[in-house]
Amino acid sequence: MRVLLTAVAHERWWPRLERPGIEPLVLGADGSLVLASGAGVDREGADPEVAWGTSDLFDEGAPLRPFFGLLRRSSTLRWFQSPAAGYDGAVFAELAGRGVRVSNAHVNGIPIAEYVLRAVLDHFQAAGRWRAEADAREWRLHDFREVHGTTWLVVGVGSIGGAVAARARAFGARVIGCRRHPSPDDPVDESVTPDDLLGALGAAGGGVVGAADVVVLSAPATTATTGLVDARFLAAMKPGSVLVNVARGSLVDEDALLAALDRGAPEAALLDVFAVEPLPADHPFWDHPGVTVTPHNAAGGTGRHARQAELFAENLDRYLGGRPLLNDVTATILAEAR
Repeated sequence: MRVLLTAVAHERWWPRLERPGIEPLVLGADGSLVLASGAGVDREGADPEVAWGTSDLFDEGAPLRPFFGLLRRSSTLRWFQSPAAGYDGAVFAELAGRGVRVSNAHVNGIPIAEYVLRAVLDHFQAAGRWRAEADAREWRLHDFREVHGTTWLVVGVGSIGGAVAARARAFGARVIGCRRHPSPDDPVDESVTPDDLLGALGAAGGGVVGAADVVVLSAPATTATTGLVDARFLAAMKPGSVLVNVARGSLVDEDALLAALDRGAPEAALLDVFAVEPLPADHPFWDHPGVTVTPHNAAGGTGRHARQAELFAENLDRYLGGRPLLNDVTATILAEAR
């Protein structure tokens, strides 16, 4: 049984993954394929049964296109382990539609939650002023907002949203979680369903007591969440509030957001994801004083690599033993595609 993986992943993790009867099919940065013996393999005869996608595929110069091209062409592929939590790309529906099992990875909650807290703290504390004044050798004091006592609305309380909520609460924030099916185990102070989302935002009135100071988008991209943050949503946000998007760009109507920022509510948008990526150089987000842009990098914590390897090793044993895979999202993908 051949397992497709990158040369980077093979070098770092294969000793942990070696099992009787499996053979690594190693994809080099130049798109070449070799076996563990060093023998080259033609792409048409590669025949992987399993493919392990790892975060290094998204590094500059990595063989991302050859990897997914091979997945799309392979008639022998039976299981693809993704490195990410999201599965909204067309390739996932394509694979699931032809009988390939797809499992995702909930390994990025830690870095994304840390990113969110850093981004909010950076904005609340006006840390850019300190950096600019330090560069100018100027000694100036300024007051800043505290996270303690603020209200956060986390839209999507899965592995990522839950990690955000837990950390915000540790700072003394009150957290409202929004999800279709709230659980008593959610690390939040209060839960609402999407039907109550506008009320939880606060400024529209009639909703949850305590308008949201920080709104974090961490919900998956689905037909139900596309365009979620529209003019109506933004009009319900209170002055001085902050929007953070670590989900997908499709959740936000970007034109409506720019108009809302110009009106002052929300006060700021801290964005790591966009409708078009990379963000075009002429996009107004780059120059807008209320927007902070990062290049879809919130999941970039170095600890994610080992967590991906641990998950794949566990799932590989489950696959070989005929047991259910952890995070098998095949059925969900097929349901979304209907």
